[in-house]
Amino acid sequence: MSRPEDQLPPDLFYNDTESRKYTTSSRIRNIQSQMTHRCLELLNLPGPSFILDIGCGSGLSGEILTDSGHTWIGMDISASMLAVALDSDTQGDLLLADMGQGIPFRPGTFDAAVSVSAIQWLCNDEEGGAETSAPAALRLARFFDGLYMSIRRGGKAVCQFYPKNEIQKTMICSAAVKAGFSAGLLEDDPETKNRKLYLVLTVGGGDERKDITDVVRNMEGVEVHDSRGRSGGDGVKSGRITKEKKGGKKWILRKKEQMRKQGKEVGRDSKFTGRKRRIQF
Repeated sequence: MSRPEDQLPPDLFYNDTESRKYTTSSRIRNIQSQMTHRCLELLNLPGPSFILDIGCGSGLSGEILTDSGHTWIGMDISASMLAVALDSDTQGDLLLADMGQGIPFRPGTFDAAVSVSAIQWLCNDEEGGAETSAPAALRLARFFDGLYMSIRRGGKAVCQFYPKNEIQKTMICSAAVKAGFSAGLLEDDPETKNRKLYLVLTVGGGDERKDITDVVRNMEGVEVHDSRGRSGGDGVKSGRITKEKKGGKKWILRKKEQMRKQGKEVGRDSKFTGRKRRIQF
């Protein structure tokens, strides 16, 4: 199945039909909810905050932001998606705008920003061209420059995205660093078809730590492989930060402990817990 980004620009691809189909899909709603909660976990906000939702679509991420006690503004290029959001009585304010033309807000407006499954669209130009085109690089620069200015000093942004290849991943990360962000990549479910990348960005200033390893080190289900002193060619720290493998021993022990806390009966732990059995012939 071809990627939507390879077919049409987002404002044309997400017409009335596609927007309704996207919003009413229970599978998409579930995935969107999981990724938005992950973004909030990585932001680690101290309390109710003012958040920019970039590529907000029909407001699925915004629902999570509202339920979490935050105030938000959403921007999206698709008028059809925003129309669905309005019909759903979304709590946030909505803005029809192209993120590739910049972020149209005053400096320091937001405490934080989130983006779910959107910024990979910037790797194509306005005509849906290849990621190597100059317009694509320009749109990425406009976006990250504007985003950097719109977030207060010490604030953070988390962008979940699906790069088509390593070229797109490098383009996105390089543009973020060039705009002034301190950046790191979190990879969930590596080496699976459910692989997800989160670009964690920090605006200079304030008392918050810039290093992504400090942000995620004590998170449940995260292992940090820190290659301190090395950095990739895109300027982003090359230490791998990955979610623990589903079905592994650490994952099983954590799940069993959660079930015990819920009062459920769970088998005792042993040295055989999580061990793979050899096939018998």
